[in-house]
Amino acid sequence: MERISHLEPSHCQLDGLTALHLTAGRRQLLVLAQRLLFYGEIPTDGAFQNLSAQSFFSNGALCGAARLLVPPCKKSTSNLKYLIPGILSAILLLVSVSIFIQRRKRKVEVAIETALLPQLLWRRVSHLELLRATNGFNKSNLLGTGGFGSVVYKGTISDGIDVAVKVLYKGTISEGAFKSFDSECEVLSNIRHRNLIKIIGCCSQIDFKALVRQYMPSGSLDKWLYSQNSHLNILQRLNILTDVASALDYLHHGHGYPKHVVHCDVKPSNILLDDDMVAQVADFGIARLLDGGFTLIIKY
Repeated sequence: MERISHLEPSHCQLDGLTALHLTAGRRQLLVLAQRLLFYGEIPTDGAFQNLSAQSFFSNGALCGAARLLVPPCKKSTSNLKYLIPGILSAILLLVSVSIFIQRRKRKVEVAIETALLPQLLWRRVSHLELLRATNGFNKSNLLGTGGFGSVVYKGTISDGIDVAVKVLYKGTISEGAFKSFDSECEVLSNIRHRNLIKIIGCCSQIDFKALVRQYMPSGSLDKWLYSQNSHLNILQRLNILTDVASALDYLHHGHGYPKHVVHCDVKPSNILLDDDMVAQVADFGIARLLDGGFTLIIKY
């Protein structure tokens, strides 16, 4: 091919070839492709720049410049074969990263929510179960009243455990009572101590809220202090005093919860006693959550 200076493949049946772009050493070949069955784009450089339309007569499969009297070439889509997969890959990567971030964010939110609201681990108790446990909140099951007009009933839930049910009805008590319920939930859900009342479950509806807590068979401290039928010896009094002090120290300094807790309503009726006369502090309806250090002023 190096010594060829002129090529005239007219009338040849070379079907399936693209337009010729040949070189002979340093000289461009002159290609006369008349009646040759080529297809594709006609080059415009080298020897092809001087060719006329006559050179490509009857080659309907060719395309190129208008002066060659052939159809214009369609834009090549070969680049799209690589561009489209690249775009799709980028979109897929973006979607995957977005899903990963959302799931990670959701896990963090769940972790935070679980840490701050352990009451989700409490047993969920329905209104119907509480009705059955207290015989329809019968007066014979009434244990007493709590802060903000709440009422406390004794009950036995389905697994046979005796409980005290602190009930608040919207409409029959002040709006502050519902707020106190939220305050008590926040405090009791974040603290654990042997001298603090234990929560077993909760029920929260639009017009009805209830805390199901451990039943204390020995009642409250005020019954033992002010009743003629009950008596506490000096050792029991000291033990109760120690229990209450331990609970308050835990609330103020020792529980590791981000906020310090000030009960604000420590009194004999809010100190409950179990069978062994171990004291537990209850009724956190007006407790205060304080960040960092705090100053508590006690008025007598």
